[in-house]
Amino acid sequence: QAQFVESGGGLVQPGGSLELSCAYSGSSFNMFTMAWYRQTPGKQREWVASISRGGRTNHKDFVRGRFTNSKDNDKKMGYLQMTSLKAEDTAVYYCNFPNCLGPWGQGTQVTVSS
Repeated sequence: QAQFVESGGGLVQPGGSLELSCAYSGSSFNMFTMAWYRQTPGKQREWVASISRGGRTNHKDFVRGRFTNSKDNDKKMGYLQMTSLKAEDTAVYYCNFPNCLGPWGQGTQVTVSS
């Protein structure tokens, strides 16, 4: 079964940067919009950013201008470049296809703290 594997999280100080990666093991990666989500304890998973088949990107207001998402169809990889990180960005980050949800990966923990 196709899987998403997220990586690249870690502990970073406020104002710092991280790049998350999403590896997809299935086929037809280039056929889907790919999205990033995040979740904190006790809250629902929320959409953060997405990139369409054609490369058009969209971002939630609270990350616009700070986060950039991209993808490499040949490698079946998605990326989330995060800059100017804030404490409220602390969460577990996930990737998936919003129009064809697959099994959720384990996510990658991002902790923004001094």
